[in-house]
Amino acid sequence: MKSLNPNNLGLLVEECQKVKISDFLKKSRTGLREVIIKSELEVEGFHIELTTSKTGYNGVRFWFKCPLCNSRVGVLFRHPTSNAIGCRQCLRLEYRKRRYKGMIEGELPGTSEEKR
Repeated sequence: MKSLNPNNLGLLVEECQKVKISDFLKKSRTGLREVIIKSELEVEGFHIELTTSKTGYNGVRFWFKCPLCNSRVGVLFRHPTSNAIGCRQCLRLEYRKRRYKGMIEGELPGTSEEKR
């Protein structure tokens, strides 16, 4: 069971600016993809590497490399207060629905009607 602490709820994914690899690839032309894959991007002063993985049907999937942990991710976020760029885990971001999962929904003390 999670305890609710109003001072330490953390940031939500929805509060951060995000960059999706799919949006980036839609903007690039087919002929430029090879050049883009082997290059680095510069976003907000951060150098972000691109990497690929093979798919089951001889295709290629494109990924960002998180500048903080070097894991490959499809979405990077910019932290709203520190302006750091990284993956959801490195920036300690949570989704709104997950934040309240497991909390007990009950009545507050003194608000329930007593049974006689």
